[in-house]
Amino acid sequence: MSGVPIEPLLREARARLVAAGIDAGSAAHDARTLLAHVLGVEPSALLLRSAVAPADAAAFDVLLARRAAREPLQHLTGRAWFRHVELAVGPGVFVPRPETELLAGWAIAACAGRQRPVVVDLCTGSGAVAAALADEVPGARVHAVELSEEAAAYAARNLAGRAVDLRIGDLADAFPELDGTVDVVTANPPYIPLEAWESVAVEARDHDPALALFSGPDGLDAIRVVARVAARLLRPGGVVGCEHADVQGRSAPAVFARTGDFTDVRDHRDLNDRPRWTTARRVQEGGVSRWQDGPGE
Repeated sequence: MSGVPIEPLLREARARLVAAGIDAGSAAHDARTLLAHVLGVEPSALLLRSAVAPADAAAFDVLLARRAAREPLQHLTGRAWFRHVELAVGPGVFVPRPETELLAGWAIAACAGRQRPVVVDLCTGSGAVAAALADEVPGARVHAVELSEEAAAYAARNLAGRAVDLRIGDLADAFPELDGTVDVVTANPPYIPLEAWESVAVEARDHDPALALFSGPDGLDAIRVVARVAARLLRPGGVVGCEHADVQGRSAPAVFARTGDFTDVRDHRDLNDRPRWTTARRVQEGGVSRWQDGPGE
């Protein structure tokens, strides 16, 4: 096949992305993903090609320049994978991270043994967690809420055809008709302190919506609301899981513990062994709130 040879094209692309400050491993992945996107194939299919047409190489160069300027890869391709679900993403919605798949997996496991578990996903964003729950827990009654109309438009697209009740509104007032009946609450709320703006990765800081990132001086404002809402929604013995920043491995679980509404408050680590999400159980009637000070496993 005549045209522009693929291997030198990808080597140059990787070097260009590394020079732009992107990790070498991610740079190689991103280059292959972008070229595959231009060609309309999966990245693995590149192994079957030796060259691309000059027009495709030119289109690849345009996308590569945008990625080198630190535009998120998912914005350039318009899609992101979350567990077994493909999601539409782009400007105006938070791009789901692999770390959140652990929270979704915990919620899916928490539904085990219940024929029709009731689940509420707060701050649903793209609908990633809600879509995973609907996909992997047949019969679950999944409800999701998102404040941003722009983000909710992506969620509506990603949840279309799934048994999910999606609403636009403030999580603080969400689903009053479900009070005391919910089995599992999940949330990936904003949790970055306002003063930490400069420390946020360029892709997130410049392209993810601020509404999905920042949450007051200590980053815990939204998590405090999640704790109050979860206490209202959950049945006695129901559980909540909430993602947080890696520096909040003590402060985030403390938010839930100090309400007096929860027991079995634990913190969990992500695949890089960083504190990442907190779980807690709604106190049973006549029960006692328990929490061991300090992050759990």
